[in-house]
Parts: sequence; C-alpha cells; structure tokens
Amino acid sequence: MKSTLKGGLERKLARWGWYFVIPSIIFFSVFSFYPILNAFYMSFHRKNMISLLRPVFIGFDNYITVLSSPSFWNSVRATLTFTLGTFIPLVVISLILASLISTQLKLARFWQLIFYSPAVLSSAVAALIWMIIFQPTGLANQIVNTVLLREGVDMRWLSSGAMVRFSTIIVYFWKYIGYFTILFITGLSKIPQGIYEGVRVDGAGRLQTFFKITLPLLKPTTVMVSVMAMLQCLKTFSTQYLFIQSGAPRASIDVITLNIYYMAMREYNVGRASVMSILLFLTMLILTIVQFRVSRSDDISY
Repeated sequence: MKSTLKGGLERKLARWGWYFVIPSIIFFSVFSFYPILNAFYMSFHRKNMISLLRPVFIGFDNYITVLSSPSFWNSVRATLTFTLGTFIPLVVISLILASLISTQLKLARFWQLIFYSPAVLSSAVAALIWMIIFQPTGLANQIVNTVLLREGVDMRWLSSGAMVRFSTIIVYFWKYIGYFTILFITGLSKIPQGIYEGVRVDGAGRLQTFFKITLPLLKPTTVMVSVMAMLQCLKTFSTQYLFIQSGAPRASIDVITLNIYYMAMREYNVGRASVMSILLFLTMLILTIVQFRVSRSDDISY
C-alpha cells in the first residue's frame, strides 16, 4: 500500500516537474535550437534576404565560396587576435584579483562591488562610454600623455588599425574582468580554511600555497571561467560594430560575427552568412569540448 502511494506521489511530482520544464524547452527550441537547424539548412541554399523567392539548393557552393574568401580569413585572424588578446588577460588577472580581494576581509565587499559594476552595463553602453574616452581630447590620451610626460599627442585609438584592435580589447577587459573575478572569489570561498591552516603549520609560503593548494583545488572554477571567457570573446560583436559606425577602420576588427552581420544585413546573402554562423558554432563547440577534456580530472575531496 505504501509503495503504491509512494509511486503515485513520485509520478505526480514528475508530472508537475514537466509542467514547469516544458515552457523552458519550448523557449529554447524556438529561439536557439530552431535557428541552429535553420542556419544549417540555409547554408546549402542561395537566398536573398529581401527576396520573396524560395531558397535554391546549391550544395556546398556557399562553403567553398566562404572558405576561399579573403574577407572570411581576415575575420578569422581578427577573431583569433581579439580572443587571445582578451581571453588570456581576463583569466589570469581575474584570478590574481580574486586572490588579493579574498585576503582583504574588511574591504572584500567594497572591491567586489567596484570591479563588478561594469558587468551590469550592456555592451553597447560600455562601448559608447569608451568611445568618449578614446576621443582625441578624451581621458585616454590625457592619461597616456601625462604618464609619458608629453603634451598634445593623439594615440589614434579609433582611427589606427592596430590601436582600434587594442581599444576593443580594453573595452571587453574592463567590462568582464569584475564578473570573472567574482566567479573566482566564489570558487575560493569553497576551499576549506583548514587546508590553509595545515599547510601554514607545515611552513609553506604564500606562493607555494597558491600553486600547490589553491590552483589544484580551484581547477573546476578555472575551467568554467576559461570556457565562459573564451565563448564570450568568440561571439563579440557590439563593441566592434559601434566603433565602426563611429568611423573606425573595419578590417582590423572585422570579427566573424560582424562579417556575418554585414553578409546577411548589408549584402542580403543569407546562405553565406549561415555558413559562417555554422563554422563559428562548430568552432566554439569543438573548443569547449577540447577544453573540458584537457582539464578533466578526478574529483578532489576536501
């Protein structure tokens, strides 16, 4: 009798669980799963964005055209340059900041608030703020000239190809460094203090404790932060788009997402834009899987 009642209750709970999950599944299917499938379908067709004609199947022609296009490979270079230039400093410096903030017990909340504040801004707002800073008479030139003890020199933050690339890296670093620092602080807080007390009794120094104790125990958080930072860098768009609208040269910051936008919305070629979307999606998927496999290890028991 009891087993029957228990089974009926479990089925009822499972049914209610599905009631709550189904809206999320529908939302994901409509706005995520369907666009992926549709992009894959359109990548094998020729279709004009503003044309009412049905898509024409052309096989792998779009893939061949995109993979042989200098514009696409320039976007690959721009994306890799931005990702490496942003991803590595984000992970390394956010870990260092988290370690330093965790030792400041009295001011920890204050520093967390200060560093996290830019993360609540949208990418568009962050880009607009830095566009003002990067103006010839803006704060960026004033600070650089003061440090270098000179006057009136314009670093051309938004007009030089190399500098505009560096400018986009600065914007993304400023916006997301606090977010990933908070994630590392959360990971550090889960490490039992008894472990540190034990190694201090054994005479271990701070650097030895950090590399031998903190980093190994922080590995799950490091993997999560690395994957999130990498994906965030690969799908960058807003900053580059707004910088170009302000007159910045496109070639040096023409990342893949920006190229997809121009291909679909300016040239109306949905098929080739879909090809680049699929290639970017597969790249992100493969890199994520590789990162998890390389970083995978047995669970550490505290």
